[in-house]
Amino acid sequence: MEQLKLGEWTLTWLDGGVTNMDGGAMFGVVPKPLWSKKYPVNDKNQIELRTDPILIQGKGKNLLVESGIGNNKLTAKQRRNYGVTSESKLDHDLAILGLTTQDIDEVLMTHMHFDHALGLTKYKDDILVPTFENACIWTSQVEWDEMREPNIRSRNTYWEENWKPIQSQVRTFTQSQEVSEGIVMHHTGGHSDGHSVLTIESGGEYLIHMADLMPTHAHFNVLWVLAYDDYPMTSIKQKEIWLPKGIEKNAWFSFYHDAFYRAVKFDEKGQILENIDRLREEV
Repeated sequence: MEQLKLGEWTLTWLDGGVTNMDGGAMFGVVPKPLWSKKYPVNDKNQIELRTDPILIQGKGKNLLVESGIGNNKLTAKQRRNYGVTSESKLDHDLAILGLTTQDIDEVLMTHMHFDHALGLTKYKDDILVPTFENACIWTSQVEWDEMREPNIRSRNTYWEENWKPIQSQVRTFTQSQEVSEGIVMHHTGGHSDGHSVLTIESGGEYLIHMADLMPTHAHFNVLWVLAYDDYPMTSIKQKEIWLPKGIEKNAWFSFYHDAFYRAVKFDEKGQILENIDRLREEV
């Protein structure tokens, strides 16, 4: 498991499962000859996308960013359509760290699309129950409202099995929320109406988790936004705000989906100055 020490906090990437999604959808109107130079694509035009939660530890707390794709939550057809090659190993990774799901104090959900929220619930005796029994689950009020009452487009990604069992644990915010000292969630919209980014500032160091505004390092260009984005112009405007801010602060940019990097530092032109590689298993 890869780690990053950021001031008083330690970040550890856990194995939340693997999907392979359509590359064209992930890069929107960007022509394939351009984006395929930045990120590999398979013969089905799919790109590998991790769904790896980030465990944040410090000050006596255990926080989790996103929840992975869980286990036994998808049908065979869904696993095929979403290119799922591996489900979550969250319990295994937490055990290595001497933890269980009961030790998670807060779960920070940048948004509640299925590939981020499936791991919030699990089956116990054929009944869906909360995965993180003792955790407060944070998301924006806009996201929580749409999760429960999706529109004709978003109902394909907001599933009631991912929210009904955990609704008593959910806490919401409007513009921004400091969930722990130096850790702040910021509502941005864009990818979804309720999408948020996360910042961590500690010990003179800074990190921005752009979530699905920049799901991989190859999405640095502010115009390279997803066909999945509900409000692409908002995504572009938010990237125009957060990318320069991070570069000015020499920030780490962390990832949930990237198959190659856990976190990187960019210069103004998008060149990678520092990086934490994802350790890839030998085949």
